[in-house]
Amino acid sequence: MQRLLTASTAGLALAVCAGAASAQDFRALARQDLAAAHDALRDNHPAAVLPGAASEDFRSWLDAGLADAVAKAGQVNSGDSHAYLMRYYAAGFRDSNIEITPTFEGMGPYFVTGWPGFATGWRNGAYEVTYVQPGVRNLPPVGAVLVDCLGNTAEQIAQERLDRWEGDLTTEAGRVRSAPYLLWNRNNLWTGGVPALCNFKVGNRRPREYRLLPQPLDAATIETAYRATVYMPGATPLAVEQVNGRPWVHVHSFADSAGWDAFNAQIEGDIASLRGPQGFVLDLRGASGQSYRSTTRGYGLANRIWTPEFTVSRQPAAGEITYRATAGNRQWFVETLARMEADPRFVQESGPVIEETRAIIAAFDAALEADQPLFTLAGRSAVQDTGAANPVQGQVVVLVDSGCSGGCLDTLDLLTRLPNVRLVGATTATDSIFIERTNARLPSNYSDLSYGHKAWTSRQRPSHQPFTPATGLTFTGNPTDEAAVRTWVGTLF
Repeated sequence: MQRLLTASTAGLALAVCAGAASAQDFRALARQDLAAAHDALRDNHPAAVLPGAASEDFRSWLDAGLADAVAKAGQVNSGDSHAYLMRYYAAGFRDSNIEITPTFEGMGPYFVTGWPGFATGWRNGAYEVTYVQPGVRNLPPVGAVLVDCLGNTAEQIAQERLDRWEGDLTTEAGRVRSAPYLLWNRNNLWTGGVPALCNFKVGNRRPREYRLLPQPLDAATIETAYRATVYMPGATPLAVEQVNGRPWVHVHSFADSAGWDAFNAQIEGDIASLRGPQGFVLDLRGASGQSYRSTTRGYGLANRIWTPEFTVSRQPAAGEITYRATAGNRQWFVETLARMEADPRFVQESGPVIEETRAIIAAFDAALEADQPLFTLAGRSAVQDTGAANPVQGQVVVLVDSGCSGGCLDTLDLLTRLPNVRLVGATTATDSIFIERTNARLPSNYSDLSYGHKAWTSRQRPSHQPFTPATGLTFTGNPTDEAAVRTWVGTLF
């Protein structure tokens, strides 16, 4: 169940678990966790010692960001404020694979402690009203664009209230997914509550001032407001349906729990239709997944539809992978190898991966023995075209949005190389060349740190670069209006 009304629910729960922890305890725990995260990243992350532009954000923020966050730690007085400060430090690296997340029930997408009765979305380069609570008077109408609040421009407000706290505003996806929170109170003590006075502009009219009053909170209304602003997948993330006479393949998650065995069986059963001349839609909106298996699932889906013989020569080469030679990073591979060897299905299906992992551990041993900070191993090279015919006769429209992240982006690295495939929709999330996450519990036991422990130094797509549909293939309407999206997609065939 999502948390809604309580200003410090997480903090209170943690206090009970810790024996009525005081505000001073939370301050100390915040400083302790920040120092531990800093040291773990300094001692194990490749960007700390790897030269090049991809490491610049990391090195500029590692110490400066710690000082910034520690200066704020004196205000931490609850589980929520502890979680926000940890998120702030992690987000400052501008690396989607560096995260610090709470181990308790966190601030989900519909969490709010105060709101003005409407939501804003990031639309066409501005913050626009996307939802207004029915029955509430004197609110800006849907479509109104925020100009300023008490002298601060909309952009200044976004930087102060959203950047690093709710998302990475250096990315389009970060702006899209954090936009509903712009004028909401999410119990972040560093950004304050609902602003009192704001100016909005409708069309070519002069800006009009609105007094914003906190409105009663209702869980269903808050969720409706967010879902009216940002596309959120439904309860069934994997499915195939017929839309306007052609298959529409839904892949809205790469998670283990999404139901991949049944879905893959459905794909295989519908393969004749998917390969037909009418074409099909592959809907990857909201599709996320950070594990190695997420990428494997994406490639597996492509192989089922196009055949491995056709895709193999179009898969991006793995190229060189650079490893940070530390005992901690070596231990990750030792533990991973043990899990692989204990899984009979993995042993049967992925024996070469096990041998590759053993070779990586041996390379760690050699590098540590020689006191080398880094070592590089060659990955899979590009494969020559096999000459296999393309079994898919029709056009393929791949629909993406800001929720396409992690394994979804790896899948796009392959799909965008296939013939008769067009990428449409909206700009995706970004990812990092620092991949394959280490997860570690921080000393407070209230937060987990995760970070990529190796660098894909030869990846063709740079760090922090999203996929963006070409001009004419970008949907500019309401991304949550499913009927409008489907009608628009139908015009692309």
